[in-house]
Amino acid sequence: MGYMAAHGLKRARPAELVPGTVRVITARMDYLPAQHGPDWQAVAFDRLQQPDAAVVSLYAQGRDYHKVLRQRLQKLADWLQAECGLLGHRVFTDSAPVLEVELAQRSGLGWRGKHTLVLSRDAGSMFFLGEIYVDLPLPITDAVTDHCGQCSACISACPTGAIVAPYRLDARRCISYLTIEHDGPIPETLRPAIGQRIYGCDDCQLACPWNKFAQRAVVADFDTRAPWPQATLAGLWAWDEAAFLRHTEGSAIRRIGFARWQRNLAVASGNALRQAPDAHLITALSAWRQGASPLLAEHLDWALAQAGLQA
Repeated sequence: MGYMAAHGLKRARPAELVPGTVRVITARMDYLPAQHGPDWQAVAFDRLQQPDAAVVSLYAQGRDYHKVLRQRLQKLADWLQAECGLLGHRVFTDSAPVLEVELAQRSGLGWRGKHTLVLSRDAGSMFFLGEIYVDLPLPITDAVTDHCGQCSACISACPTGAIVAPYRLDARRCISYLTIEHDGPIPETLRPAIGQRIYGCDDCQLACPWNKFAQRAVVADFDTRAPWPQATLAGLWAWDEAAFLRHTEGSAIRRIGFARWQRNLAVASGNALRQAPDAHLITALSAWRQGASPLLAEHLDWALAQAGLQA
């Protein structure tokens, strides 16, 4: 989490990040895969109960959103420049010290939910955010009011208790942070709660009543790709690094690299073995244990121990 301190007040002062900035245009892009039906939340929760399932967050099951959203924001900026004349601008999408949620809330895209994500009455929270910093004094839009009320479904749903209070998230406990951003050992006390989640976590969004209004993606880029809907832990252990890179080409998943990928698989496999014995999974773990890096070896040993085995 050191990057938060490293960037200092640039996160809260757009003109320090991009000199000359006087306005920020915020945009949303819906990502719920088009092929998901109205019961998508129940389907996702059901998959979490399958011991052999390898669960990937919905936002990462299609093309890397950084590329898709950045291209579209740049087109918007080009159009704005064509309409208004020379325009100083810079496009961002989860790529710099930008307070995206706060900016989106202030611009009226939604309100900050108790899980700290942006919520919209007509779209829930299943969307990406992007920004264009501009030196054009555009009219300012109004913020919207909070509509979470007394609901605390997201807080109750968080597997690791990362939502420590309404509107407060301890990212160090968040499964999305642990499986994506964190590059060291996953704390042993948190491993059981991760379940079979190998990349990200959607639980707070799956539990949110407002997501019954989640909008389906309007571009094919966010369609769910194989093998994610039916991926199994044993099946993913068959991938070497070349296969990992091939299967995750154009995906946000590739960003974590093979070492974190296998670390995550090991944790998920240990949780699966605690629920039910699986000879194929045990064989895969034992095979990778030979010559494993210290990081992977420690997680593999933990996983095998969940089945009462020693490496």
